[in-house]
Amino acid sequence: MGSHSSIEWTEATWNPVTGCSKISEGCTNCYAERLALRLQAMGNVRYHNGFRVTLHEDLLDAPHRWRSPRLIFVNSMSDLFHEDVPTEFIQRIFQTMNDCPQHTFQVLTKRSVRLKALAHKIRWTANIWMGVSVENDRMYHRIHDLREVPAHVRFLSCEPLLGPTEKLPLQGIQWVIVGGESGPGARPMEATWVRSIKDQCERADTAFFFKQWGGVQKHRRGRELDNQTWDAMPARASVSGPSERLFR
Repeated sequence: MGSHSSIEWTEATWNPVTGCSKISEGCTNCYAERLALRLQAMGNVRYHNGFRVTLHEDLLDAPHRWRSPRLIFVNSMSDLFHEDVPTEFIQRIFQTMNDCPQHTFQVLTKRSVRLKALAHKIRWTANIWMGVSVENDRMYHRIHDLREVPAHVRFLSCEPLLGPTEKLPLQGIQWVIVGGESGPGARPMEATWVRSIKDQCERADTAFFFKQWGGVQKHRRGRELDNQTWDAMPARASVSGPSERLFR
């Protein structure tokens, strides 16, 4: 629950919530669901409910025990803003993030409507990066919701990228991750879609990170685009830097 992560754009994961439900095309071949059901079959106590939303209260304070600064993906096995996660529990997770300025926390959601609705009830310290998933151009409403949230770093995860995304509204967006779908039934991603996003990021001065081409055996295709890797990321906030951004 806090070990090093193999996800290319983070260093560790923290899962005080596990489980989710599908709401859009990007969820069809959910890697977290596959993994949760596998762990359930193996008898892992954290996944006795399979992929049903489950709160792990005993993990709320885990980042306090990690002394070395880490880049932490929050709820890699869930969606923090799922409707079955109580507002009070979300606030307690954010309180832990507020209280651990040595770490940088990456929160990603597909439920941008609830994110926007709760934003004024959350303290947005500088070490919290907030992102939304954007798998195709039908999900731009999530970006518009995200831009209303006073996070110091806002980012997009275009993974799995399932179609072209021209004219991305990148104003106020500091980072974009792009990746193809991997695993059984992986849907293809076209190079022209990726290059378009890269070019848009360059024009907007937004950091661009290319995670993978994906596929059933993703290691065979690697993560180079035009013979190079693209690993740009926003700068992490200094522990002594600005403590929070007020909601407006």
